[in-house]
Amino acid sequence: MRSSMVKRVPRYDRAMFEYHGWITVRDTAADDDDEPRLRRIVDELRRHIARIDSPYLLDLRWMNGEPFIHLGGFSNHRSSPDVVGLFEHVAVSAPGSYGLLHVHDDEEPDRENDVRVLRLLRGRVTHHTEALLSPYVPTVEDPFAG
Repeated sequence: MRSSMVKRVPRYDRAMFEYHGWITVRDTAADDDDEPRLRRIVDELRRHIARIDSPYLLDLRWMNGEPFIHLGGFSNHRSSPDVVGLFEHVAVSAPGSYGLLHVHDDEEPDRENDVRVLRLLRGRVTHHTEALLSPYVPTVEDPFAG
């Protein structure tokens, strides 16, 4: 039970950077990955992820013979971990990879009320507005009434 003496700061009165994403790691877009090369790529990605040292969800694991990266977090500002940089790094090191990263950064100029989607596909990262969750207010949260 919340104490009546504690005043909650509304989410819209503080900065936030929220993200949720996934990547299927592949060497090429062809359906014939070179398994030893893919294992070397995954080993390099594992070292890269370890250097990021995120306190949030950042996981690389093999499932059913395929490598995947899952990530998610909620921090006060866009800073560490550099999740956009991770997507760009995977695009270069494993150009057959694909995935999505949903981001809400209320400090991004002209995008503070949008949920953005970064699409990783065929060695490129592109940025899009997520129509299902934007505009953030009033789609996700109600406008401030106080």
